[in-house]
Amino acid sequence: MSSVNAITGKDSLPTIANVKVGELATGQALTAPLFSFIGEDSAAPSVYIQANVHGAEVQGNAVIHQLMTLLKDYTVLGDIHCVPLANPLGINQKSGEFTLGRFDPITGVNWNREYYDHGIDIAQWFNEHQHLADKELFSAFRHHLLNSCQQRLLNPWGISTGHRLAVTLQHMAHDADIVLDLHTGPKSAKHLYCPEYDAESATFFSIPFSLIIPNEFGGAMDEAAFYPWWQLTEFASTQGRNFDVPVAAFTLELASQERIDMADAKTDALGILAYLSHRGVIKESVSPAKMKRWGCYLKDYKKFHAPKAGLVEYCAKPGEPLAAGETLVTLLRLEQYGSDEAMTSVSLPIDCVPVLHFASASVHQGTELYKVMTNVFSIS
Repeated sequence: MSSVNAITGKDSLPTIANVKVGELATGQALTAPLFSFIGEDSAAPSVYIQANVHGAEVQGNAVIHQLMTLLKDYTVLGDIHCVPLANPLGINQKSGEFTLGRFDPITGVNWNREYYDHGIDIAQWFNEHQHLADKELFSAFRHHLLNSCQQRLLNPWGISTGHRLAVTLQHMAHDADIVLDLHTGPKSAKHLYCPEYDAESATFFSIPFSLIIPNEFGGAMDEAAFYPWWQLTEFASTQGRNFDVPVAAFTLELASQERIDMADAKTDALGILAYLSHRGVIKESVSPAKMKRWGCYLKDYKKFHAPKAGLVEYCAKPGEPLAAGETLVTLLRLEQYGSDEAMTSVSLPIDCVPVLHFASASVHQGTELYKVMTNVFSIS
């Protein structure tokens, strides 16, 4: 974070700075705010939290606000850096009353699939640095990731608008030991994306559903943050050197888009505090919320696509179990009025938990209507 010139805050307030993430065609700089709490213990884990990479997914900003407010009453040991409003282009991409901002309007690519795959030759890198003690090894690897991002930004051929935003954010994330990316769904229950190697951490957040994802890179921020470190850890173990994955990263899906709920944001901020307490980022103990938590593996997280076009009644409520054969959606086709095809009930052949559904009630054939968890298991 040293490349940012911060304005010193007072009392228990964080320092405040602006991070340049791009430029408009008219020359104005695109910036995102950066709030930084400097911890008292340099050995404590550092944290990076961002929100609103997708334009309509605004609730994470409220969670960051509530978290920063709560932190006034806690002893911060590790540095905490928060970047709300992380994608000014997406946030301002409006059409009438709706915020679009899920895809880069220039390229059509999902803003959250623009992060950089470093393509590190882990075997070669490790063999060149294996003489280092763990602390020095991690420091050298972090420097490699940061330098790789910097070189990407300086590519003489240039990079796309969306990729520049992503790599700028990724550069800040690589400076941290814990990375939290705050999102929401269209119409959604709260859920957490959690890597397989760190599945037990799902029990700390105030989130009832968790998707346990493979230890792989698929283009999202959480994967961009943890995957290189998981690669390093796995290869080191084959060489007889064992340590825990040094970086933890999660995506928190905080219910539905186009919604600000400050009371609910405080609940999620307290869940984040419980995790930060567990990791030693704050001095005080914060207990996780007492709640049932459920999970499924990403391979069991299924998409349901509209079998035909029409107007949709979403019958299954996100977060509530749905038994096989119960109605998921009702499809209305007014051009078929008077026939059995005018209104059709659709169900699924297996038990599931609907997690989110499409926002619009008018759909094309093939539209992704629901995402549901199957083969669900208890994780707390």
